[in-house]
Amino acid sequence: MEKKRERLFSEFAPVSRQEWLDKITVDLKGADFGKKLVWRTDEGFNVQPFYLKEDVEKLPTVTALPGQFPFVRGNKVSDNNWYVRQNVKCGDAKETNKKLLDLLGRGIDSLGLSIPRDNVNAEYLEALLEGIIPEAIELNFSTCPSVTLQLAKEVVAYLDKHVQDKSQIHGSIDFDPIGKMLKKGKDLTARLADAKEMVDIVKDYPGMTCITVSSLELQNAGAFCYQESGYALAWGNEYLNLLTEAGVEAREAVRRMRFSMAAGGNYFMEIAKFRAFRMSWANIVREYGVPEEECRAYIMATTAEYNKTLFDSYVNLLRTQTEAMSAALAGVESLVVTEFNTPYEQPTDFSERIARNQQLMLKEENHFSKIVDVAAGSYYIEELTVSIAAEAWKLFLAVEQEGGFLAAVKTGTVQEKVNATNDERHKKAAQRREFILGTNQFPNFTEVSEGKQPLTCQCCCHSDEAPAFPKLNQTRLSSDFEALRLATERAEKRPVAFMLTIGDLKWRQARAQFSCNFLASAGYQVIDNLGFPTVEEGIEAAMEAGADIVVICSSDEEYAQYAIPAYNALDGRALFIVAGAPACAEDLKAAGIEYFIHVRVNQLDTLKELNAKLGIK
Repeated sequence: MEKKRERLFSEFAPVSRQEWLDKITVDLKGADFGKKLVWRTDEGFNVQPFYLKEDVEKLPTVTALPGQFPFVRGNKVSDNNWYVRQNVKCGDAKETNKKLLDLLGRGIDSLGLSIPRDNVNAEYLEALLEGIIPEAIELNFSTCPSVTLQLAKEVVAYLDKHVQDKSQIHGSIDFDPIGKMLKKGKDLTARLADAKEMVDIVKDYPGMTCITVSSLELQNAGAFCYQESGYALAWGNEYLNLLTEAGVEAREAVRRMRFSMAAGGNYFMEIAKFRAFRMSWANIVREYGVPEEECRAYIMATTAEYNKTLFDSYVNLLRTQTEAMSAALAGVESLVVTEFNTPYEQPTDFSERIARNQQLMLKEENHFSKIVDVAAGSYYIEELTVSIAAEAWKLFLAVEQEGGFLAAVKTGTVQEKVNATNDERHKKAAQRREFILGTNQFPNFTEVSEGKQPLTCQCCCHSDEAPAFPKLNQTRLSSDFEALRLATERAEKRPVAFMLTIGDLKWRQARAQFSCNFLASAGYQVIDNLGFPTVEEGIEAAMEAGADIVVICSSDEEYAQYAIPAYNALDGRALFIVAGAPACAEDLKAAGIEYFIHVRVNQLDTLKELNAKLGIK
């Protein structure tokens, strides 16, 4: 068999880089290779259109093994199993307990329990966890920072009472004052003094973590992969410094930490991000004198909310599925799939079931849990891993030079840079340079909100205090378009946009399709047409359809012939738009035509202006 395999491959001569480049140069027909095919990523590095074996042979990642330093290939050796986690906001103890028992019978083996601050007591925990075997699942607890220390004491007291073998307990108590500082702008520096006591409280439970780095919050504020990774490194290092300076042994401090990271929509980049992060964290931890075999990072991934949408919300299922795939293939320890309806309502039984099954399908039907690091050896992913690690490391060093992550948060540097990224991404979405399927690209023409409204953050930590420093702006990418579309729905009349298609068949169809997608993003009713022999017939049909907007769709050359007559025939009875940016645009503007829509205009600003003209606020 081996000889046959050798003969098979010998029939194919290796192709050199120069041969590939020569072929590509011919196919490009003189176009610039760098501009056409080299992708400049948001992460700050270039991606080539192809990679060869020789590109990755020199990389440090390709010689790594699963379960070994620097853990780029994950912490697991025999399989790729992960905890299927579901987060639950706890209310009445008995009712919540019924739900928890039901979840455990439906494939969940990790529970994230968010407990109201007023319910942090022994009686509540007894009722909440009745019938649950702590050794059989992963238990994770969170509450308001002001009572997290008390929660840790109550949880450990409960476990001491009910558990026989403490080594079988796995889970966490979420202590992360810095994360709350980022979200709320409230100075919780004093709470950091509780970190050592948190570690002391759980000391008898080797599988419990009690210090969390919630970098998920950064990506939910629009951060790119390298920003989330770089800041998470600095954030973790801040806690590691804090604990070791307080007298906690470095090995113990590392064992008590976990990273709550986001799984975003950039599929291959996210796989590489998790791999790169583990490698970088291992190198940091080793500098504290921790043995290499213990330099692991526990990663709990959650599918991000930043790219989720209120309209066409079932597309969120496609987003979370690919995000869950990224996290699973990258070898995370536990995973939460956010429900598709998260942007506009509390999860329902249906949406929770779908979210659970998305993970279970990956495990049981697609066997993602069977093979460790299947991405290893992919030339592309190995290059991405090293490139992201390099950019994240630069950011980590910059934060350290500023005095550490806590200092950067208190001066607002972290928030300002992440918020600047968020602003830039919103700008790109407004200009359609970043597509949001179902929102600014290919919206559902007939969809209405049916009373859905963006869901605001609900937190138990209410405070009237002014923020001590800037906070993260966790505004979803689609929020501007959603606000515009909801305003349109509140109008007395839904605007009608009529496509006056005329002239060259190819151009009129393409521009009508573009214009329908462009205008439907504001919630307008769009009416496409097969074509009109004259502009007068097109205007007459538009008026019969009750058009508030008429869009002439033709070729650039024919606009000189058709646009002004159509505009004059409309005679101000509706707004008039030219689909395109023809050479004769200045002549058309001189005739009174104001609006032109094409790929270079700001879609959001244009739609806002149209809404204002139509009297929609």
